[in-house]
Amino acid sequence: DAPKPPSVSVSPSGEIKEGTSVTLTCSSDANPASAYVWYKINNQTPLSTDSQLSFKSIQPADSGEYYCTAENRLGTSTPTNISVDVKYAPKFVSVTVSPSNEFREGGAVTLTCSSDANPAAQYSWYKKNGQKPLSNERQLSFSSIQPSDSGEYYCTAQNKVARKRSESTSIDVKYAPKPPSVSVSPSGEIKENISVTLTCSSDANPASAYVWYKMNNRTPLSTDSQLSFKSIQSADSGEYYCTIQCCHISLFSPADAPKPPSVSVRPSEGGAVTLTCSSDANPAAQYSWYKKNGQKPLSNERQLSFSSIQPSDSGQYYCTAQNKVGRKRSESTSIDVKCG
Repeated sequence: DAPKPPSVSVSPSGEIKEGTSVTLTCSSDANPASAYVWYKINNQTPLSTDSQLSFKSIQPADSGEYYCTAENRLGTSTPTNISVDVKYAPKFVSVTVSPSNEFREGGAVTLTCSSDANPAAQYSWYKKNGQKPLSNERQLSFSSIQPSDSGEYYCTAQNKVARKRSESTSIDVKYAPKPPSVSVSPSGEIKENISVTLTCSSDANPASAYVWYKMNNRTPLSTDSQLSFKSIQSADSGEYYCTIQCCHISLFSPADAPKPPSVSVRPSEGGAVTLTCSSDANPAAQYSWYKKNGQKPLSNERQLSFSSIQPSDSGQYYCTAQNKVGRKRSESTSIDVKCG
């Protein structure tokens, strides 16, 4: 009689994993004995004319529907199908980033993990040197990316066959300069003739370009982050600022000791005389008046006044100018009161 519809089996039974040896077997009850032919659905080329179709190392491309027919001189059986589903670990685990060009602070950024796997992979996202996953979704999204998000990211794709990871993808978030900070070295009080350095710093990506100016002077003093004075002078007093694109900050005047004060004398009608002490200093000087060979100050004001000067007031007078940086004295000024 003609062959009955054949039965088909797979060995080993159960899940079929990539790279394993697999055998499909076709059998049919017939007399005389059947001859067998194996086909893959949608392919009319015979794969085997034996009762068995063997794969020494089965691959994902071998997945599909197979069928065999049994035939003898009395006829050909109807075909019997068997499905082969090859399971395999994730392949080609890759990351795509949107947008793909520059990443700017505050922008939206999405990283997408892709892989070829059977069964479908589950995804996790990590930042380099981080132990905990950032996300267990296929996509890692930043609605408003920040500089602190810069770093190396990778994803893992895992199914019950294996776990694989992608190459690392670098995220470098660009951001405008933060308001700069200015420091002075040495810190504390600035004295004339010492070396002084003003330093401007700002957090920015890409790195900032600095320019130093003195207030009310548009000529750049330095195009470096530092402005240095080897021997600072009183003429260097003033207000300085550095610019970083749109931002600036001011540094206030360096202090200096009083210059040697000068004395001016102004006689008035009726025998009144006024001596005035003057000095250039920062901070402003405090004044004291002395008569030569006298220990105690005659006045702690800028002016020393005689409302009705007398011969006994004749002598050498000088003033001192003092601030927290130093103390200087004037040349002596002679007062010679003539009797009328």
